[in-house]
Amino acid sequence: MERQGGLRGPLAGLQAAVRDIVSARGDRAQAQRDALVAFTIRVLSAGILYVSQIVLARWMGGFEYGIYVFVWTLVLVLGGLSNLGLSTVMIRFLPEYRERGEDDKARGLLRYGRLLVLAVSTLVALAGLAGLKLFGDHLSSYYILPAYLALACVPMITLTDVQDGIGRGRGWMSVALLPPYVLRPLLVLAAMLMAHELGWPMAAETASGAAILATWAASAVQTVLVQRRLAAVLPEGPVYRAPDLWLKTSLPLLLITGSELLLQTSDVLIVSHFLTPTDAAIYFAAAKTMSLVMFVHYAVGSAVANRFAALNARGDRTELVRAVRDAVRWTFWPSLIAAGGILALGWPLLLLFGPQFTTGYPVMLILVAGFLGRAAMGPSEFILNMLGQQKACASVIVSMAILNILLGIVLVPRFGTLGAAAATATALLLGALLNTVVARRRLGLEIAIWRNLGRA
Repeated sequence: MERQGGLRGPLAGLQAAVRDIVSARGDRAQAQRDALVAFTIRVLSAGILYVSQIVLARWMGGFEYGIYVFVWTLVLVLGGLSNLGLSTVMIRFLPEYRERGEDDKARGLLRYGRLLVLAVSTLVALAGLAGLKLFGDHLSSYYILPAYLALACVPMITLTDVQDGIGRGRGWMSVALLPPYVLRPLLVLAAMLMAHELGWPMAAETASGAAILATWAASAVQTVLVQRRLAAVLPEGPVYRAPDLWLKTSLPLLLITGSELLLQTSDVLIVSHFLTPTDAAIYFAAAKTMSLVMFVHYAVGSAVANRFAALNARGDRTELVRAVRDAVRWTFWPSLIAAGGILALGWPLLLLFGPQFTTGYPVMLILVAGFLGRAAMGPSEFILNMLGQQKACASVIVSMAILNILLGIVLVPRFGTLGAAAATATALLLGALLNTVVARRRLGLEIAIWRNLGRA
């Protein structure tokens, strides 16, 4: 009985905390609810993605899975670059326009942004196809057909990114996150399951075909959901276009988005170049297992970014400082707990991919330092971008990406996958420290966890 009573206390406290978040009113409570929704969706997404990657690795084998990993990673980079930074522009300006009642500007941004990125991403996909045609001889033959197929995903990945920004800018976490992070991986898994049952080859080409189906379907669903929400809150009316302002703001954000993508993917691409597809598959499995820690960072950032922009538009410094303090703590402590749990389970988790994948465990031990270092500064990129410091943030993250690539080129040929992990961890730690300096000097904000340990 004594033991049960000991359990009831923490459980009752947790239930009370959740109940307070759900029932409370005000901007801070709304931010907490958004963070909880985003966190829940990212946890669900992480689970689905992880299971699907295990299934694909088991069905396809290390070599074919490694080919698919390389091709899909390249497509994600192209899709992310094609949105021109407008996904973050949506998060930045939509809350401001709502605060000021400038619906005409909101209509213009929504229409202009989506049409522009669709045009640009289509051109990028066509350029990719032309590049494969002209320079395919310089690429290993087993990459060619999967790459041709996967390029068809680029326009819809880009549109999904921008509509993700629209949803987050309006505080619609489920609309923003469910289609790309839950529906899309479920559809990939379902398509591959159907192919497996039909006896089709479990090759990279089949996986690329499944990705086409999933990407286009998820984008269509998200478009319908976003349009329904917009119709309810933003009726037809005058349209004001400010492309110069939006593109001027988006260019540093494009550097940030592109550099962030390179930071997340260049290690896989470099490993794929210097080592075998099997080595790339092992590294990818280990890196993605450890990077589950980062879903906390992105979940909190996604939930609170629009609040930073709104508070900045109001000029409410007191609430802004409080919001930053909350975001830092909501990011670091769950990340620390998650990191400990993932490392404790790392070996059996990698074993799920196949016996050979357990050789990637040392990669996890190196990467965790970078991920926790970044989490210790909270969602620093979101803070800087929403408060008008996108140029400084761009400089930091471009430096991180360049450092990661240079270190990877030097270390991977000599140390293999451990060199890739060391390069990424070093770049993440340096970037986190630089963001702290920028936030303190430019904004007068302390974003390091050790500066935010007191009570709110």
